[in-house]
Amino acid sequence: MTENESGGPADEGREDLPATPESTQLEVVEVREGMFGAEGTGDTSGYGRLRRPVAMPGPSRRPYGGWHDDVADRLEAGFSEVATSSPDGGPIEKVVVDHGEITFYIRRHHLLETVKLLRDDPELRFEFCSGVSGVHFPDETGRELHAVYHLLSMTHNRRIRLEVAAPDDDPHIPSVVAVYPTADWHERETYDFFGIVFDGHPALTRIQMPDDWPGHPQRKDYPLGGIPVEYKGATIPPPDERRSYA
Repeated sequence: MTENESGGPADEGREDLPATPESTQLEVVEVREGMFGAEGTGDTSGYGRLRRPVAMPGPSRRPYGGWHDDVADRLEAGFSEVATSSPDGGPIEKVVVDHGEITFYIRRHHLLETVKLLRDDPELRFEFCSGVSGVHFPDETGRELHAVYHLLSMTHNRRIRLEVAAPDDDPHIPSVVAVYPTADWHERETYDFFGIVFDGHPALTRIQMPDDWPGHPQRKDYPLGGIPVEYKGATIPPPDERRSYA
């Protein structure tokens, strides 16, 4: 359960956070086929002809509502000189507010200056990174790999997310361990399962899979694989060898 700025449950005292601002568009990042999104012979549900687009909320419009605008204003003010001189328009790619939560999409080469500002600015004070998550969108060409950072301001009792994208053929994102030491093992896990290379990490090695494990098993294009299982005389084939009903 999340909490509001006064420390109470998130569904109480939310007058300062109006309904989610209208997004300009939905972004389709994937089209799933079958019941479980499996390809080839992996879907044995009998619903192989189903097609469902996976759409993410697009950029939100101002006002975002309550302290969301305060954080966005402070970030933009801190980056005013950078945004003016940067050919890509500055660190913030877009802002998405959805279900009462705010996510800042940050261009990867601006990530370190962003987290330093978020941690050190007295009006922001996001002192704690509670986790780094990986996401793989194989159909989002040029932005296949995403790293998501969950930040908490204990001073102001606020939570935000940062999201950074990298292409599959250049999976490099700066490490934030020097700013948030708690991200050490989270970045290692994201590297292990998704193959995102966090440049500057003090010891970027696998954390759960064996060192010689081929590939990164939480990518969506990773084969199901498996081994045959014998059970009371019956043999169950691995998932990628089972027949499909489509």
